[in-house]
Amino acid sequence: MDASIPRDPLKILKTVFGYPSFRSRQREIIENILAGRNTLAILPTGAGKSLCFQIPALVFDGLTVVRNECFRDGYR
Repeated sequence: MDASIPRDPLKILKTVFGYPSFRSRQREIIENILAGRNTLAILPTGAGKSLCFQIPALVFDGLTVVRNECFRDGYR
């Protein structure tokens, strides 16, 4: 991980993405992922799903692979 990126999810949200606080359920989803729990997050369009995998990807060392079924059916 880049030493300039903090490991705290809220600090990453503020410093990297420029948002002051999480939206509903984002913190819970991110904490589950960071705890190593299998996590299924179903949120409506515009609810901030992307941050739920982008923030843990910045916290974890190494490569992060995300599978998103919406891209298969939603963008042809």
